[in-house]
Amino acid sequence: GPARPDNLVAMASYTDDLRLAHLLADNADSITESRFKAQDLRIETKTDHTMVSDADRAVEESIRKTLTITRPRDAVHGEEYSDTGHGPRRWVIDPIDGTANFVRGLPVWATLIALLIGDQVRLGVVSAPLLGRRWWASEGEGAFTGKTLLKATPIHVSGVRRIPDAFMSYSSIDGWISGGRGQGFVDLLRDSGRTRAFGDFWSHLLVAEGAVDYACEPELELHDKAALDVIVREAGGRFTDLDGVPGPYGPGAISSNGLLHDELVTRLAPGAAQQEFEDTIGIPRPGSDVR
Repeated sequence: GPARPDNLVAMASYTDDLRLAHLLADNADSITESRFKAQDLRIETKTDHTMVSDADRAVEESIRKTLTITRPRDAVHGEEYSDTGHGPRRWVIDPIDGTANFVRGLPVWATLIALLIGDQVRLGVVSAPLLGRRWWASEGEGAFTGKTLLKATPIHVSGVRRIPDAFMSYSSIDGWISGGRGQGFVDLLRDSGRTRAFGDFWSHLLVAEGAVDYACEPELELHDKAALDVIVREAGGRFTDLDGVPGPYGPGAISSNGLLHDELVTRLAPGAAQQEFEDTIGIPRPGSDVR
């Protein structure tokens, strides 16, 4: 028969990987649900002052073990263990995003699983079993939510075009001030129509669902962002670092419906709001010849 277009071949090639990612998420859910609120849960503080539990490590070990058998040629990057493997295909794992919630008995946490080919995120699955929710996407196939692949509802970002009409989600104030973006962040809090700190993975997935119009966080790692990146994009939105560079690599993250994105990047630029404030009250800029 006639050769299929390359894009169809590429799209079809993620089906098996997506099924595997759901299986990995099923296994992760069984571990996290059994360890949630466990009396003997072991918790440590890592050198970066973040918490890790035995559940985090058990989930990542489980996922790595399955990938070793099912995808032995693929590289793996996780939060808790050293990178393994080489080559263009790389799985990126956050065993429990929201560990601080997990250890305090709050049900807002999830396992994040992504597949990168080269530098591009090609698929992502996020499973939050205590919320009874799972979200996923693969490149060119759209974004979905549901309990399983067979019970899937397509999701899409909102159509809100103005910050005063927008619903903003964030994680915390920490990191915005130290990054020189504090005034811009606080101004967005003030100017947005509605704000809530849903935090972590949930903020960005609410953007993908169209329930929230934009979300931003100042400090994130690759494993925090990779799965979210493709889900937001496949839902019709944009996912960039704080400087507006697409992908899960640079500082922090902004996810939006796309319509608000350029303004958000401008307003969150380091020192942007502070400079605007100084201009307004007439303080000359360094190097200007204003007397």
